[in-house]
Amino acid sequence: MMRQFRSTTLRLCLLILAAGIVLAACGSSTSSTGTSSTTSNTSTSGSMTATPTTASMPGSVVVKVATISLNGLSTAILTDTQGKTLYYFTPDTPTQSACTGSCASTWPPLLFQGSGSPQSASPLPGKLSVVHDAHGQQVAYNGHLLYRYAGDTAPGQAHGNGIGGRWFVATPSLSVLATPTPGGSQYKY
Repeated sequence: MMRQFRSTTLRLCLLILAAGIVLAACGSSTSSTGTSSTTSNTSTSGSMTATPTTASMPGSVVVKVATISLNGLSTAILTDTQGKTLYYFTPDTPTQSACTGSCASTWPPLLFQGSGSPQSASPLPGKLSVVHDAHGQQVAYNGHLLYRYAGDTAPGQAHGNGIGGRWFVATPSLSVLATPTPGGSQYKY
């Protein structure tokens, strides 16, 4: 009888220990200090849906500068790390996206996952920051939230520029978006 009690007690202790290990593993987090990662999912079938571009790692590079022909002029623009053109949406405020729901599937926000501040591969005259909004940690440049356009299927394309008179290519010289003031315009271009 004593032997059976010890066996049952040992099994119970092992079960509790195993459960504790599983719970500890589920609650832990890891950090990586190796390389940065950018993920996106752009359909190759021509549909205009995409998932948000994300960047991980503390202080990782999320923005690059490229030169493209925009409206017939050679123009420096901001791109994600894959070379896809970044845009801003004029109805946004410095702290809130006006592009949600189906809009965000056509215009995936540039998201930042990690700690610290987002970085650019080359110096910028303005400031990159992170805004916590409905999308998560969305990257902003000079107060303008940044997005990609699902209709741009390759680096260097800017098919979204001017759509609806509200979507525009983000450039390094993009002015600071002022905080909204009662009775005044929050846009400073």
